Amino acid sequence: MIPVILSGGSGSRLWPLSRALHPKQFLNISSDQSLFQTTLTRLTRVIDGEVCPIVVSNEEHRFLVAEQCRALGVKPSAILLESVGRNTAPAIAAATLMALNLGRDELLLVLPADHVIDDLAALKAAIDQGAVQAERGQIVTFGITPSKAETGYGYIKVSERGAHPQPAVSFVEKPDLETAEQYVADGRYYWNSGMFLFKASVMLEELRSYAPEVVKYVEASLQGVSEDLDFQRLSPELFERTPNISIDYAVMERSDKVTVVPLDAGWNDVGSWSAVWEIAQKDESGNAGRGDVLFEACTNTYVHAENRLVTVLGLQDAVVVETADAVMVASRENAQDVKTLVERLKKDARNEATAHRKVYRPWGAYDSVDAGDRYQVKRITVAPGQKLSVQMHHHRAEHWIVVTGTAKVTLDGTDILLTENQSTYIPVGVVHALENPGKIPLEMIEVQSGSYLGEDDIVRYSDRYGRVDSHPKES
Repeated sequence: MIPVILSGGSGSRLWPLSRALHPKQFLNISSDQSLFQTTLTRLTRVIDGEVCPIVVSNEEHRFLVAEQCRALGVKPSAILLESVGRNTAPAIAAATLMALNLGRDELLLVLPADHVIDDLAALKAAIDQGAVQAERGQIVTFGITPSKAETGYGYIKVSERGAHPQPAVSFVEKPDLETAEQYVADGRYYWNSGMFLFKASVMLEELRSYAPEVVKYVEASLQGVSEDLDFQRLSPELFERTPNISIDYAVMERSDKVTVVPLDAGWNDVGSWSAVWEIAQKDESGNAGRGDVLFEACTNTYVHAENRLVTVLGLQDAVVVETADAVMVASRENAQDVKTLVERLKKDARNEATAHRKVYRPWGAYDSVDAGDRYQVKRITVAPGQKLSVQMHHHRAEHWIVVTGTAKVTLDGTDILLTENQSTYIPVGVVHALENPGKIPLEMIEVQSGSYLGEDDIVRYSDRYGRVDSHPKES
């Protein structure tokens, strides 16, 4: 059995913690591990043998995927990179074709990267049940036994009451509350989990029958794949022509091979702040917090504090989320609608919609401490042994001051070493590079000055992370 982890979402409903460049699956929301890492760890408990998943990810998240896999000692069979999001059907098609290209017509267990599942014994039992059905040529979808009338999920209908595998009768969209209550009372409806189990050749056959355009362009994208370190980059030109369609619309609602395996395992897709509140440990008043939080006369309220003390007084059924550059306050009832705020931020070209103040890079991270007219200040962290690209800027000069560690700086081909409290100046147009040759993290203050300070003012000459041609706008 090969796990397939779908990790392409942006998680906009968990803004401001989740951003387009650092979405919810890579955040520590419910534990000390990210949701992505929790998914990897979960697999070691429910699948026999070594876990070597196929990961399908957005190209912008590739180093987050690689680093979080490395931290757990997980070696993926492949990390497939999408240049644009094209929904779940192309992602699953890419993983299916990759498995077959590797000569492995095996069972594929498809899991989103951002779910919480409490009862691993129940999950393993459901997977074992599903494996029997999948070996018989069925496409298994795991239907979540509903615990309440939920309007935020789609539903799957089966023909009989009872927790046993049976064919899917129909898939239905997210209902209103009255309809959801009818579904739960009926007993033949399950929440649509987005988790699947099937044999690779069976899924490919159904995709060819019901979504031939998806197979056509994904197959061509794989033929034009480019190797990039630990990644396989699907041909952008071809993949962008792939239809944007979910696996439900493309296959599941049309195939006669779909079997529903019920799953009652404390499942939550962590799709909103109200869902985060539901899975969090609460006090006697129903309040839950993460970080430095103080509640006073509050009930059923969730507070997430990233950088400072957050105090709340007299709130009921509310959500408060604080990050370095944004604070969001909402009623839990409206928590599903946070994405409308994100759309407004995008429309106004606000950077807070896409990136945090602290931005992670394969070599480390930078935190934008201050900015003003013609200047910008960043705190840069370079991991031991890592190096930024050899680059040049047309519009800005830079002044570097080392705070801790040792910096190896290259200026027009000349190397110098800087240690604590030493500094150097990089004029406009000078080719330069920064490297940490030491054993501890390099902490450095960078002061930029000039007429234009955008991240796309970079001419990159060489880069150990393969970003010279494909990613000219990254630091």
